[in-house]
Amino acid sequence: MEQAFSENVDIVVVGAGHAGCEAALACARLGLETVVFTVSINSIALMPCNPNIGGSSKGHLVREVDALGGEMGKNIDKTFIQSKMLNASKGPAVHSLRAQADKLDYSMSMRQVLENQDHLMVKQAEVVELLTEDHCVKGVRIATGGVYYAKAVVLCTGTYLKARCLCGETITHTGPNGLQSANSLSESLQKAGIKLQRFKTGTPARMDRRSLDFSKMTEQFGDERIVPFSFSTDPDSIQKEQISCYLTYTNEKTHEIIRDNLDRSPLFAGVIEGTGPRYCPSIEDKVVRFAEKDKHQVFIEPEGIHTNEMYVGGMSSSLPEDVQLKMYRTVPGLENCRIVRNAYAIEYDCIDPRQLLPTLEFKAIHNLFSGGQFNGSSGYEEAAAQGIIAGINAAMSVLGKEQIIIDRSQGYIGVLIDDLVTKENIEPYRMMTSRSEYRLLLRQDNADLRLRRIGYQVGLISEEQYQALLKKEEAITKEIDRLKHTFVGNNDNVQHFLEKYDSTPLKSGASLYELIGRPELDYEAVSEIDVERETLPDDVVEQVDINIKYEGYIRRQEKQVAAFKKLENKKLPSDLDYYDVKGLRKEAMQKLHDYAPSSIGQASRISGVSPADISVLLVYLEQRNRR
Repeated sequence: MEQAFSENVDIVVVGAGHAGCEAALACARLGLETVVFTVSINSIALMPCNPNIGGSSKGHLVREVDALGGEMGKNIDKTFIQSKMLNASKGPAVHSLRAQADKLDYSMSMRQVLENQDHLMVKQAEVVELLTEDHCVKGVRIATGGVYYAKAVVLCTGTYLKARCLCGETITHTGPNGLQSANSLSESLQKAGIKLQRFKTGTPARMDRRSLDFSKMTEQFGDERIVPFSFSTDPDSIQKEQISCYLTYTNEKTHEIIRDNLDRSPLFAGVIEGTGPRYCPSIEDKVVRFAEKDKHQVFIEPEGIHTNEMYVGGMSSSLPEDVQLKMYRTVPGLENCRIVRNAYAIEYDCIDPRQLLPTLEFKAIHNLFSGGQFNGSSGYEEAAAQGIIAGINAAMSVLGKEQIIIDRSQGYIGVLIDDLVTKENIEPYRMMTSRSEYRLLLRQDNADLRLRRIGYQVGLISEEQYQALLKKEEAITKEIDRLKHTFVGNNDNVQHFLEKYDSTPLKSGASLYELIGRPELDYEAVSEIDVERETLPDDVVEQVDINIKYEGYIRRQEKQVAAFKKLENKKLPSDLDYYDVKGLRKEAMQKLHDYAPSSIGQASRISGVSPADISVLLVYLEQRNRR
């Protein structure tokens, strides 16, 4: 029998969605020979659902990926058609950038980056088998029989494993957008001892722009001054004319049609086995769960500048085609709509992420890493964030260097991964600002100040970018110090200025730092009485303003972080037998044994482990250390 084709590489990445792209680029940019497999070259960085990047809390993740040296932020800066800073009227902790993408351009642009990256090979093939030996990954086998031996493997299979799409009674065994599903790898993973579960997600219909009446909708515009996602993008280079989006609403007639046809929905008829995302439900799910609401928002968004397809945000569905058409045509502006692509639900295999370490390496299989929707999360941004961490850590492992962990106090990426590996997720995990306990420190505006150093130490941030960061840090510190030591008296000029802003008059002198701290004043306002001021870059000004205005809150959160770090730094031995620890409750013993947490901090976040159990562990550690 002929010998099957084989090749030796450093790293194999399975899947080229948003996680796979970041993982593959990170490995290749660190000088490792990398091959990334995709079932279709046309699915590289595919956006099978919403046509946007960022949004509430997700914008934070994109900025953090960029700060570490990732590609998503740069790519959306090249291919957006509308950009908007969400929650701009609220505090800086919840400001989040969101950009509408040209879907085709986004995918093609990312494909171009991958295809031209040194040390990276893009290969269209289905991976059917994971090769392991003695609890260590050895490579993968593809459908043609070819074998790729590798020192590390990163699984980023997204929603393709044993995928099936449901539209009413019609079921097609394909991945998103009718692309080929991957039907063989699941069995191989299970043979290797990996536990799989079934999740689902959905997408709304796409409509022909020419069939919509925008006069019955509210036009939604982008920001006047566009803020880039990437810290490397020059803001002046991306100011351009933007495409509008539109807002309309469902009504009681829409809801009535949905209720009358629930028996035909695979979701309610028990045909769908997988669990769907609570925070991004289908329209039939919304109508049932929020029965008291008489309307729901519907966002009509362009899929790109080269197509008439419009995305119907907020109306995902798995109802049959005839019901979909009736339902959509009750919405103002959609009365004569023509559907280009039907809405559908997609069901797929993914893992219980509690099988992973915080580095995203499998606990049971050395040098096997995992990222993206395969880890039980939802969203392009969550996928990219996990992809870059999995890629970096696969590379670090192969290079014999220490792997990185972003903790909860360092970034939203840390919150995301920590939640996945320590908490029971019975539905696709979605990032939200409310999940972060240190969100005033983890703002999207300071992601570079928080994480760029790590990107530099790893090797994904250049010397030039690092020096620019140091220069920025110095400029912020210097300006804050100057404002603290620049005083103004209670002269007529200053009192007139304060009166103009309805601010309390001065009885004696005050520093500009103190004045900026007043709610009604800010850095820009006090320029009128700041005669020594030099012109500083916008990003430096932003940091100066926020640091002064929120000083008290920031200090309080920094104290909380110090307490958190103490517990994170108390490491738990990997060989610790929790059944031997006297005083632990049985449930805690079992949970701690199953999870094998790396620190006291991580142990404290496992459901079923109480504060009393943590006290027992602390005493046990103390006694063990003495021995």
